Amino acid sequence: MAETGLPLEGVRVVEMTHMVMGPTCGMILAQLGAEVIKVEPPAGDKTRSLGGMGTAFFPLFNRGKRSVVLDFEKAKDRDTMHRLLATADVFLENFRDGLLEKQGLGAEELRRRHPHLIVAGHKGFLSGPYEHRPALDEVVQMMSGLAAMTGTKEKPQRVGSSANDIMGGMFGVIAILAALYQKRGGKRDGADIRIGLFENCLFLVAQHMVEYEMTGNKPRSMPEREHAWPIYDIFDAAGDGRIFIGVVTEGHWQAFCREFGLSEFLDDPSLRTTTDRILARPRILPRVAEIIRQQDVAELSQKLDALNICFSPINRPEDLLTDPHVLRPGGLVTNITADGKPFHVPTLPLEWNGSYFGEGLKVAPLGADTPAVRAEIDDNDVTSKAAGRRA
Repeated sequence: MAETGLPLEGVRVVEMTHMVMGPTCGMILAQLGAEVIKVEPPAGDKTRSLGGMGTAFFPLFNRGKRSVVLDFEKAKDRDTMHRLLATADVFLENFRDGLLEKQGLGAEELRRRHPHLIVAGHKGFLSGPYEHRPALDEVVQMMSGLAAMTGTKEKPQRVGSSANDIMGGMFGVIAILAALYQKRGGKRDGADIRIGLFENCLFLVAQHMVEYEMTGNKPRSMPEREHAWPIYDIFDAAGDGRIFIGVVTEGHWQAFCREFGLSEFLDDPSLRTTTDRILARPRILPRVAEIIRQQDVAELSQKLDALNICFSPINRPEDLLTDPHVLRPGGLVTNITADGKPFHVPTLPLEWNGSYFGEGLKVAPLGADTPAVRAEIDDNDVTSKAAGRRA
């Protein structure tokens, strides 16, 4: 069932973002119940018209938001923006430093006119020597070493999704929730929050940085790493199938060998310990591969599941649209594009009192909510509403 009585009901967010990181933050806040008003220029967010790999960007990361068009070349619209911010709890932006100052929305101006406001800026870098630089997901993956760890030294490889942008939006949500909680405790002033795409990626590779500092050993990339388990590999199955199998405990090793007729390994005194087996991977893996190749993925999955051994077929994203777990009640939600077409999206990866978030969210057509929002903030009672929000 879909969740009712959402936790952020009554929170108003004004969003001026584009691409992925900032919009992700607003999208999650919207699913948690906040009213998110996306302010766009007259031509609209440029990601509305992206194709190819960018086709999903706008509908995926902007569902559940209201759309308001303002032209900051016009003094009236700049005033409208400030009147809107007076009613808001949170302001999201992800523009390069200095750009919003030209539109009267710089940090100092916002703090002077809207001291109650929580301002969350999603940037390429946190404050420091690189703060002036623009950044992209791929850029920070190369800078942080994540690409070198995912690929090899000779051929660095980015992660196959906008992982840092999305995670950066999540860190934005975390910081905003902390600021809202602080205000709930009686703090009347807002907060200035800066989220860094590069630092987000740095957080992801911290485990390798700490490993090097503690051991003096340079971390090896994923394709070149030393294995910590005797079987932790991708195997060809019958037909065109492929499957990953991870045998990581003594019990798993015993059960796997018994199930797949590998008694010669169980009876081999040179394979008594996990370390023995890791050292013997060159002779273990060809024998395991020979047996796995004789069975299809469905049969292997059933056996491994019964043994409680970690496994996975090698899926592509489109395969998940028919996966039985993804298709469980609440696993996918149906949302609606700006032109009225349904599309299916995984729910937020959490349950709230047994319920889930995001069913029925719509992507607003460009400027669809402009008249209604203008009417709301032109109400003579706007000042008292703002005061009530700041209380």
